[in-house]
Amino acid sequence: MKIQKKLTGCSRLMLLCLSLELLLEAGAGNIHYSVPEETDKGSFVGNIAKDLGLQPQELADRGVRIVSRGRMPLFALNPRSGSLITAGRIDREELCAQRMPCLVSFNILVEDKMKLFPVEVEIIDINDNTPQFQLEELEFKMNEITTPGTRISLPFGQDLDVGVNSLQSYQLSSNPHFSLDVQQGADGPQHPEMVLRSPLDREEEAVHHLILTASDGGDPVRSGTLRIYIQVVDANDNPPAFTQAQYHMNVPENVPLGTRLLMVNATDPDEGSNGKVTYSFHNVDHRVAQIFHLDSYTGEISNKEPLDFEEYKTYSMEVQAQDGAGLMTRAKVLIKVLDVNDNAPEVTITSVTTAVPENFPPGTIIALISVHDQDSGDNGYTTCFIPGNLPFKLEKLVDNYYRVVTERTLDRELISGYNITVTATDQGTPALSTETHISLLVTDINDNSPVFHQDSYSAYIPENNPRGASIFSVRAHDSDSNENAQIAYSLIEDTIQGAPLSAYLSINSDTGVLYALRSFDYEQFRDLQLKVMAQDSGDPPLSSNVSLNLFVLDQNDNPPEILYPALPTDGSTGVELAPRSAEPGYLVTKVVAVDRDSGQNAWLSYRLLKASEPGLFAVGLHTGEVRTARALLDRDALKQSLVVAVQDHGQPPLSATVTLTVAVADRIPDILADLGSLEPSAKPNDSDLTLYLVVAVAAVSCVFLAFVIVLLALRLRRWHKSRLLQASGGGLVPGSHFVGVDGVRAFLQTYSHEVSLTADSRKSHLIFPQPNYADTLISQESCEKSEPLLITQDLLETKGDLNLQQAPPNTDWRFSQAQRPGTSGSQNGDDTGTWPNNQFDTEMLQAMILASASEAADGSSTLGGGAGTMGLSARYGPQFTLQHVPDYRQNVYIPGSNATLTNAAGKRDGKAPAGGNGNKKKSGKKEKK
Repeated sequence: MKIQKKLTGCSRLMLLCLSLELLLEAGAGNIHYSVPEETDKGSFVGNIAKDLGLQPQELADRGVRIVSRGRMPLFALNPRSGSLITAGRIDREELCAQRMPCLVSFNILVEDKMKLFPVEVEIIDINDNTPQFQLEELEFKMNEITTPGTRISLPFGQDLDVGVNSLQSYQLSSNPHFSLDVQQGADGPQHPEMVLRSPLDREEEAVHHLILTASDGGDPVRSGTLRIYIQVVDANDNPPAFTQAQYHMNVPENVPLGTRLLMVNATDPDEGSNGKVTYSFHNVDHRVAQIFHLDSYTGEISNKEPLDFEEYKTYSMEVQAQDGAGLMTRAKVLIKVLDVNDNAPEVTITSVTTAVPENFPPGTIIALISVHDQDSGDNGYTTCFIPGNLPFKLEKLVDNYYRVVTERTLDRELISGYNITVTATDQGTPALSTETHISLLVTDINDNSPVFHQDSYSAYIPENNPRGASIFSVRAHDSDSNENAQIAYSLIEDTIQGAPLSAYLSINSDTGVLYALRSFDYEQFRDLQLKVMAQDSGDPPLSSNVSLNLFVLDQNDNPPEILYPALPTDGSTGVELAPRSAEPGYLVTKVVAVDRDSGQNAWLSYRLLKASEPGLFAVGLHTGEVRTARALLDRDALKQSLVVAVQDHGQPPLSATVTLTVAVADRIPDILADLGSLEPSAKPNDSDLTLYLVVAVAAVSCVFLAFVIVLLALRLRRWHKSRLLQASGGGLVPGSHFVGVDGVRAFLQTYSHEVSLTADSRKSHLIFPQPNYADTLISQESCEKSEPLLITQDLLETKGDLNLQQAPPNTDWRFSQAQRPGTSGSQNGDDTGTWPNNQFDTEMLQAMILASASEAADGSSTLGGGAGTMGLSARYGPQFTLQHVPDYRQNVYIPGSNATLTNAAGKRDGKAPAGGNGNKKKSGKKEKK
């Protein structure tokens, strides 16, 4: 039997636990506790962890906390034991007044799941208040003719406790004339009444002293007393009478202070003091007595304090009218307070998230808020919304709780943060509203790839660039932030002519600047195609590519290459043949040259740099054709030596020279015999040539000596200044000068010296660098054979002025409309030929010239052909010049030249070019001499 009872008890316990667990999981029931009032702070209320189905250590981990509204928290959670405890002393009377039961409601929030669990704690009353009367003493006047059985209402006592601890009984002290009768009121409290049992006799006893005791039902019993004085007076047969038995009044709660609410009125037909009526409150709550004022003479009731519908909705009071003889009557007054919309909704943020990643899905909970309005009816009915076009919405929960959730996926690149305004509005007139603000930061994720500013790039770099030169800069932009927007640049690996791209180029990973790791050669490759990758530092990283076309620009780094006449490999000297009967304009040979550069860097021009017989031969400026400028004379030497310079049109121009030997004879056997018997000539012309050479050498020596003297003078002057500077503490005084003689430019192209003097040294140094012929059109051989007349004439012209100004080019040096660029052979093969039409034509002509030169290399470089064959083998006929050798016309403007060029018409007429080779003055002086 005992075992069956235990099983029954266990079954009930298990059923109770199961029911509690289902109730908690459903979230529909309340957790109920009870605690006596006036308990100490920290007193145990209930095991909240057990009721929630959690372990005590899980309370802090899961963010379990109490959320309440409108008052200081009365309870707290003990995180170690998982129990609910009091947060301070609780006074039930202050909290609930006379209301039963006294329940305190709040919610338990499990923050990680955003769940609310309602909790109710009942505050149990204890007997801590004594019954009290409003007055300590009460005085009555009773006429001695008052009939027995007359009832006199006595003040009732008040006990703030409730239930059994409240006021339970009244007791009147013993008196033969009076007894106590307690009536149970319809509204609950007991109303004590004093009953006159026997007639009064003022002469026997004028004043009766009574004590009324009010007791509660607590343990121990508490009681309060009221002293009653009854004065017996003479007869007054008419008591006062109110005009109404009960007064009603509706008053809005926002009525101003001191407003007359209503007026009571009582009349007494007696005369004198027996008819004078005074008014007073009877049996009113002490709080009512504090709020309302009753004029004892007029019966006017007004408010001394503001009315509050939320505190009292109806005020009930009793007004007593008493005449001068002590007769009294009473009337009931009911004042109903009308609610006005004087309370705006209260919005409380219970839980909030300040930052959310931009990739969170819609429905993410941002905040949990509660809304409450203390008004009633429509004035207390609230609606909550989020104004503006924001990607958020409100979801209503129980007990006027709302949660703010995302309506769609957020994008930080569009909006990086939101200021969410939640507005709560009631339905009153006028409506009141409250706003609360929630700041939300949208954090970044790596969802944007780097974007280049252009779809593709083109860059240009001149050839022969220095190593490490900056070529180009690419930039990309990433819309993300922080490390997701940090971009690193790199080159996508590729091969160029079998070598990796990294051997040619590199890129700065931080700035995107492209650098050349080697010098580029336009003749090797002209453009590069590569791809640049930009990658951010996100996780995972995102990247994008862009194409870059790198074009190599040509520079004038290749001098002209002479294909014909080629230098013999057997040690012999090539000889061209010119018959003595040749007329002016006779084609003796043709100089063929090419330039590996392109564009204007490959435009070539020809000129006669030196000739043993000035004025005898002329060279086509664009064709390179060597023709006779006049008829051959008997005094002309059989062997003529010509130096032809070929110069391109680059900046600075580059040149090459070739020496031609022209034999004057009608037949090859004759010239062979003449060449075999050539001896040193004793002609006056030969002696004149020797004299010219001696004079030229002497003139150059004199110029050089004068140059050295000037330098020494400058040095002495500087040395003297340095002595002065040394005495005054002067510093370094460097100096350099350049002296050039235009007349001897063919022999001394560039002589420069550098003088360095210091103020604190007695020594200086003088440097004479070797002549530099890299940029001249004169070879060493031509310099050795410079004519004395040229040197002498130029020295005379430069006397007194060592710094010559360059003469401007002749204005006749222009192409006519008919001389527009075109391919070789498209126009007459004269000296005014035009440039090649374009780079393609230039390259085609170069290829043809190389082919022609290759064929020419198979023949003899000496005499072998007839007149006009330029010394090539017999396989090539007289038409070789026009058919097989391209008319490779180049630019003819030579920077720094003082020559005045004539048009092609003069050459076709057989006239010598006017100074085309710079020998017009020389020939004139020679004839004059």
